[in-house]
Amino acid sequence: MKLDDHQKAMLAGAEGRARQYAMEQILKVGRFFDAEDCVPISQVHLMADPEALGPSGVDFLESLAKLPLAERRVRVPAITDPRGVDFNAYKRLGQTETMADLERRATAAFEALGFMMTNTCINYQSVIPPVLGEHIAFGDTGSSIYANSVLGARTNFEGGPSALAAALTGYTPRYGYHLDRHRRGHTHFEVTTRPKDLAEWGALGGLVGRAMRSYWEVPVLSGISGPVTSDEIKQFGAALASFGSTPLFHMIGITPEAPDLKAVFDGPVPKATPLGRAEIDRLMASYRPKDDKLDVVVFAAPQLSLFEMRTLADHLDGRTINKDVTLIATTSPDIKAAADRMGITASIEGAGGMVLSGVCFYQMYARDIGEANGWKRLMSNSAKLVNILGGYGYEPILDSMSACVESAVAGRIVGASS
Repeated sequence: MKLDDHQKAMLAGAEGRARQYAMEQILKVGRFFDAEDCVPISQVHLMADPEALGPSGVDFLESLAKLPLAERRVRVPAITDPRGVDFNAYKRLGQTETMADLERRATAAFEALGFMMTNTCINYQSVIPPVLGEHIAFGDTGSSIYANSVLGARTNFEGGPSALAAALTGYTPRYGYHLDRHRRGHTHFEVTTRPKDLAEWGALGGLVGRAMRSYWEVPVLSGISGPVTSDEIKQFGAALASFGSTPLFHMIGITPEAPDLKAVFDGPVPKATPLGRAEIDRLMASYRPKDDKLDVVVFAAPQLSLFEMRTLADHLDGRTINKDVTLIATTSPDIKAAADRMGITASIEGAGGMVLSGVCFYQMYARDIGEANGWKRLMSNSAKLVNILGGYGYEPILDSMSACVESAVAGRIVGASS
């Protein structure tokens, strides 16, 4: 793997131990993936919540944070994914002081390194979106697939150590989705029925994700006419990445690298697999329980945009959530501040809901808070969330935001898709 003089100097320790560690990490990843060299990146989005970090990970961050400022300061704008604790709500959720203390320590260490604590997985909606052709290092799968596909930027799924290394050096190994050859289409799907709500867009993403056989397989979707909103394609991509570990898709006539089928395929266009009403309904129905018991309704994964927050508030207008059901909505700190200012938060909480800032449900000790609150049956309009939470001891249900709200008010599952 070729390094330039600056990279060699960092690897030799000329700029301190933090950057030396970072170049060692970059070299290991680059050699594993046969990268020829490094590519300069313009921004970093790091996924490293305390539940994933654990005490040893936080200890390591603190060891870097103790180094001289010139040695530890990040080289490019670097931001953070959702955290594990909302300090205004953690006691109500049954989270422990140990969890909160680990969060405080991790946050202090990241701040000492120069990270901006954006605490969001929708940085492309609430911080600054990358642009076509921009090389970046993003960690969250939903953020990465949106940046690659919808915006045409270039990133791989960067694990926490790799994203940290990129932030400290300003480089990442040039492999995978930084290269033109890996951004070509492989599998063709024809969408015969346009999804009618965000849950169905997520279900469509889940269907495509389940069909993927490799990280390197790029799905191409045709048949979707008219514009797709940011929230619709957000839910689609987040679910695709969750079900399929896929960092890139092309949507003909919608995403920037896919004006037509010939532009994204090398050689003949593959025969299309049709995806329509029957397939979407089948996936939705697979999350339909045999009874109507309900414990908690969650809107998260990805965090809600300002438009989604407004829609939720409208659904809850003049309603009261059943005392036996908890309703949670998570969003970024920036959008939470806007929602506070506009009265949206007050409307949701006035109906009995909880608005959490800077966290996402599955990254905030979901198993622990489920056990602490006796939550088992969970309902959401996020296909990504229901895909993940089955592994956390929950029985998840996927349905529209409207059906979720109706169920929260009734205290039982109602209006669900059949």
